[in-house]
Amino acid sequence: MARVVLENVSKHFGDVIAVNNANLVIEDQEFVVLVGPSGCGKSTLLRMVAGLEEPTSGNIYIGDRLVNDVPPKDRDIAMVFQNYALYPHMNVYDNMAFGLKLRRFAKDEIDRRVREAAAILGIENLLHRKPRQLSGGQRQRVAVGRAIVREPAAFLMDEPLSNLDAKLRVQMRAELSQLHDRLKTTTIYVTHDQVEAMTMGDRIVVLKDGVIQQVGAPLEIYENPENVFVGGFIGSPAMNFMNGVLKRDGDDYIVDLQAFRLKVPEEKVQKHPKIKEYVDKPVVFGIRPEDIADAQLLPEEERRQVVTAQVAVTEPMGSEVYVHFEAGEHRFIGRLDAATAARAGQSHPVVFDLAKMHLFDAATEKAIR
Repeated sequence: MARVVLENVSKHFGDVIAVNNANLVIEDQEFVVLVGPSGCGKSTLLRMVAGLEEPTSGNIYIGDRLVNDVPPKDRDIAMVFQNYALYPHMNVYDNMAFGLKLRRFAKDEIDRRVREAAAILGIENLLHRKPRQLSGGQRQRVAVGRAIVREPAAFLMDEPLSNLDAKLRVQMRAELSQLHDRLKTTTIYVTHDQVEAMTMGDRIVVLKDGVIQQVGAPLEIYENPENVFVGGFIGSPAMNFMNGVLKRDGDDYIVDLQAFRLKVPEEKVQKHPKIKEYVDKPVVFGIRPEDIADAQLLPEEERRQVVTAQVAVTEPMGSEVYVHFEAGEHRFIGRLDAATAARAGQSHPVVFDLAKMHLFDAATEKAIR
């Protein structure tokens, strides 16, 4: 087991900065997810930890050892790739045993480790098969099993579920989480899927353009995004953003969105007094779709600051409906109860849960706190 530390790590490919001055501490036994859109630098960061890429600057530690000049085979890590990278001419047993054979482990020890890993993953009956005889989920288990038998200090996983269908991804997410709980091995997991990040990680590292935007527990990042990018990337459907101006009306602070005005809750202002500094300045108002409710389905006493908007599209999801609204220049999505009477082409009243609203600086896009 090992702690992984990145100190001021950067990686340049010519004029392209893939990773820019990354500082990150991953504690022993922690499951950390690197998440972000394609090209944000997450896989490059993982490859530098693995030793497959050399950092342009900065230091990488695994345990207490500086590993900048240590070759991948000596870093005591095991990597699971997106395409599984199984040898097609070897059966499952030999694929899992291959790395141990190269390290000249005793046959009895190899057999013990392979069969233990196969039992953990439920693939004991597949050991004699070739990769072409396996389903996608079975191949993924074999790739993970090959990493497990190494008993490494850290697992590095580069989008291992991206080739699976939606149903199997859900199943494998749960299995990988259970596997981590059982093995307690430090794990760095790369994905572009924010659902995987939210459901699997002890902590999430959100990247954009090679820069770490925010690090924190899933719910912490979900509830308190540092900027517009993080707020929009984490959560499904994405957070709604609307450009407006903060106004003062007596003792009240109002977000003027032209099509409608919303009063900022007093508790919000008390918790984030910096809001007061933005009077008469442009701000970005953020609200998550699940924090928008159908006014017609609320008790009378909860129908505060009702906003009437035009329904553009409805997307029935079974237990709920995604409703796309238009109000003036603004477009926003609400996750409404399945009982909603909202219909495309009609106006409909909604209520925002303003206790869960977010305000961002329009210039820097950073959260106002």
